[in-house]
Amino acid sequence: MFYPIENVEDAQTLAQAIVNTIAEPFLVLDEKFRVLEASRSFYSTFKVDPEQTRGSLLYALGDGQWDIPALRLLLETIIPEKTAMDGFEVDHDFPGIGRRTMLLNARKVLYDHSSAITILLAFNDITARRVVENEKAELLSRTKDLLNQKDVLLREMEHRVANSLQIIASILLLKARSVTSEETRQHLKDAHQRVMSVAEVQRHLHTSSGVDEIDVGSYLSKLCGSLALSMVGEAQPIAVTVTAEGGRMDSQRAVSLGLIVTELVLNAIKYAFPKEKADARIQVTYETAGSDWELTVSDNGVGKAANDVPGTGLGTAIVEALVKQLEAKVETISDAAGTSVSITRATFTSKVPRAA
Repeated sequence: MFYPIENVEDAQTLAQAIVNTIAEPFLVLDEKFRVLEASRSFYSTFKVDPEQTRGSLLYALGDGQWDIPALRLLLETIIPEKTAMDGFEVDHDFPGIGRRTMLLNARKVLYDHSSAITILLAFNDITARRVVENEKAELLSRTKDLLNQKDVLLREMEHRVANSLQIIASILLLKARSVTSEETRQHLKDAHQRVMSVAEVQRHLHTSSGVDEIDVGSYLSKLCGSLALSMVGEAQPIAVTVTAEGGRMDSQRAVSLGLIVTELVLNAIKYAFPKEKADARIQVTYETAGSDWELTVSDNGVGKAANDVPGTGLGTAIVEALVKQLEAKVETISDAAGTSVSITRATFTSKVPRAA
């Protein structure tokens, strides 16, 4: 139910009570920007005397501390054209309280039966918020700079590591060509290929958009292509093919996976085809299912039984150590149809048949 206010005095009392209830500094101005009323929070916030405030021109308060260009723009230019303005930001050094950032909300009140105009002006002190925002912005900027520096340093490190690996690989290859012992030459060539498998990871890291992950399919294809090009002889052509579902892998696991592939492919090239075979091939398969994966290197060679290659040695030790590091398990199937070595992490059922 609406209870009308019976006289002007009661209306003024109600209006003053409303103004004093507002928690924010609040002013009621006339059309000439004289202060009609001010809230208690206005007096306490800006340290001004009520007796010297009421009836005074806003710009003259506190020895002219309110003669602020931004405030003049709001009251004399914007408000005459609009009835309301929210979030008008003013940054000013107020005597007695220091520098403050205020958001001003203004309303122009028009009356049906009077030509008088009243302006309501509320102040929201956001100084602390702006300090926090500025500190966050500065911290973010510094963080971006540090990340950029880190990225540059990582790229530089990758470049230097790649160059060093290439130098080492070249020295090993030169030594392999100069030694007279066939056994020593083969050991040097094997070491060369192991270095090249790590170098291939570095090349992928250098060309990838992210410095921590590489594309597994592309990496294995290039690695196996390099192995086939350098190790497969003309006397016994061997097709080395790669089937990979794709996906990305962190660089640490990629190095381990690459070394495993290098060992298994080299072993197949050296021992799976002691006699010439027209359709000799080695198949490298990489499959994923969530966080699980399986790597399989299979050939259609003579198999371990016929080839009588011992399951010990440096290559086998390297594979076993890397498989353990990857928290995976290894399974070898070798018969007259060839050899298949599967490295499996967790439970995985392959969808791709082995080379036959």
